[in-house]
Amino acid sequence: MKRLFTPTPDSLLGSLGSPYLRLQAGLQVFWVVALIQVPLSVKGFAWGWFAPTLLTIPIYLWCTLRILIGPMRQIPIHAVVIGALGVALWSLNPVGVGYLLIASGVIAYTGRINVWFWGLVGFTGLTTVLMFVSGENPARIAVVAVGGGFGGFANYLYVRTARNDMELRLSQAEVRRLATVTERERIGRDLHDLLGHTLSLITLKSELARRLALADPERARQEMEEVERVARHTLAEVRAAVTGLRVGDLRAEVTSARLMLEASGISFVAQLPDAIVLADTTQAALSLVVREAITNIHRHSRATAANISVTREDNVMYVRIIDNGCGGVAAHGNGISGMRERVRALGGTLRMESPARKGTSIDIVVPVVAQPGLEHVA
Repeated sequence: MKRLFTPTPDSLLGSLGSPYLRLQAGLQVFWVVALIQVPLSVKGFAWGWFAPTLLTIPIYLWCTLRILIGPMRQIPIHAVVIGALGVALWSLNPVGVGYLLIASGVIAYTGRINVWFWGLVGFTGLTTVLMFVSGENPARIAVVAVGGGFGGFANYLYVRTARNDMELRLSQAEVRRLATVTERERIGRDLHDLLGHTLSLITLKSELARRLALADPERARQEMEEVERVARHTLAEVRAAVTGLRVGDLRAEVTSARLMLEASGISFVAQLPDAIVLADTTQAALSLVVREAITNIHRHSRATAANISVTREDNVMYVRIIDNGCGGVAAHGNGISGMRERVRALGGTLRMESPARKGTSIDIVVPVVAQPGLEHVA
């Protein structure tokens, strides 16, 4: 039984899983109530219309469920079944035309414009034929054509946008995965070159010290001191090599931002210094702040252009992120509070200006504190 209500991987909920779809499903409850309540108020109770209407409801609910959790390739089939329910109730329940309206809208969930278009034409044509045959109110044609047109187009745009967002997230994840693989390969090469030489040197000097231990203790001591120095130096170099896997990389985050925004049709300009030398904690925190700011631009700003600049003057790092979007961002909304807390933890400040319809600018000022051995170059 549980499997019947589990979304398949290629279903709307399984592949997109948006609250929009759940909201749409919830609205169906009001439609079912109207299907009974309106004719009951207008015509009064009669088994002639009530029984057939009641029989269509479980079929409709099942088709709606399968549209959401079943394979997307089966959506046209369920839409046709829902449309057939409208035909069956045509002369019995005037609200039954809503089945044809819903069918012409849900078929757009396939995400294929040609399927939705011909589905809309088909359901509208069927409504027209039924109107001429029965002599019913021609307004039903407009209900199906206009309602199905607007509703279906909205559903089509939603599915396309949701798919693009999903593909963008997958490409973002793939870029990060490839960057990690590349970094690991680089570190592997560095460790091979570094350790291959230094371990050979340590082995050679250790053997020499062992041979000199009795014949020349002072020389043996010097050789072991040299072994200790080489070992400590190698340890520091190994730590520096693997640091990149443990901390956020501000430059990599800006590259990821470019991918996200340009894939969404937002032009992006980045102004960065040749090298960004920061403590690990500062680098990681700023990377997360930049990620949150870019995500806000992508999701909420409706911008066409964005810019980020990173500069350093003496012991102060300045980061400025601007866009030309709709503005009007609340001072504590869309993750701004979390961004401000991260910057405050670094001893810095975050200032945001977001006048309505004039874009948003975020200015971050962070002191750069030298931490020997803990700095990361991006």
